[in-house]
Amino acid sequence: MSTTETLTKPNIGVFTNPEHKLWVGEAEPSLEAVKEGKGLKEGEVTIAVRTTGICGSDVHFWHAGRIGPMIVTDNHILGHESSGEILAVHPTVTHLSPGDRVAIEPNIICNACEPCLTGRYNGCHAMRFLSTPPVHGLLRRYITHPAIWCHKIGSMSFSNGALLEPLSVALAGLDRAGVSLGDSVLVCGAGPIGLITLLCCAAAGAEPLVVTDIDAGRLRFAKELVPRARTYQVQPGLDVEETAAQIVALASGVQPAVAMECTGVESSISNAIHATKFGGKVFVIGVGRPEMKLPFMRLSTQEIDLQFQYRYCNTWPRAIRLVESGVLDLGRLVTHRFGVEEAEKAFETAGDVRSGAIKVLIEC
Repeated sequence: MSTTETLTKPNIGVFTNPEHKLWVGEAEPSLEAVKEGKGLKEGEVTIAVRTTGICGSDVHFWHAGRIGPMIVTDNHILGHESSGEILAVHPTVTHLSPGDRVAIEPNIICNACEPCLTGRYNGCHAMRFLSTPPVHGLLRRYITHPAIWCHKIGSMSFSNGALLEPLSVALAGLDRAGVSLGDSVLVCGAGPIGLITLLCCAAAGAEPLVVTDIDAGRLRFAKELVPRARTYQVQPGLDVEETAAQIVALASGVQPAVAMECTGVESSISNAIHATKFGGKVFVIGVGRPEMKLPFMRLSTQEIDLQFQYRYCNTWPRAIRLVESGVLDLGRLVTHRFGVEEAEKAFETAGDVRSGAIKVLIEC
């Protein structure tokens, strides 16, 4: 309990509700419970959350109140991209100590179903993913969490520690998509996940490497991030076959072997399918509408594999190594920082493409 004696700030969290309100309010565990070390169960630790990134899903839960079957039905704490400092540990926890800096993997699994037992725990049948209703998220000052999902980050900044979560999304995608040295790759979408995926594809040696988006500002950002990437601004209303042809022409006539689709938008997925070469793969990281219309015969006659991703598993150790070693520089993605008391302004900034925001961080 060595660091808890100096704690003075009450626990507060960032909430939304079915009426799409957003506010900062009292959260559990209370400051008193944290100071006294109450409530820790076997295998758990108490963490002072230092930095949390705002994900597009957080904004979507606020604005839309749902993502597919995951529905906000009550007051709900957002946030799942977090890092922090260990305040207290249960006696059964031996690999962590107060003062350790950690990145928080925001899931709690059953360890009993087939996905858990075969190592693909992102498919856990009883998954409790923090920030997905009804499970409260990490956007609060103090939390308790299973120690097994707290990854030591040493001297890494808390900002980079929080960015390990979206990096994990990209790493899981590259792993399943099978991007290899010299592959021609198309990245659809230059939001935070698309940009991190672009960084990973560049580090993996993809060439040619094309990134698309509808926003010119984000494409400029992508070009600064990965100078050898070729950028294509999608023109709404342009025929998908013409769009695909322009994308391929930008890549010197080389069709993508792999398209990493990071938007989840129907038209963007269709563009990727029409651009991809015979026998190639369209890998969808983005989350979209429950049902879509897609070019089935293009997929069929070109033997294009259409593959999907749900979160991640077993990615944090690799993510930490990539950031610690400097292979990936995630710090350039951070455009805005706010205190937790400024959460409403932070979310408004993250949700407004005109703000120029890429990654918005909230610091507690």
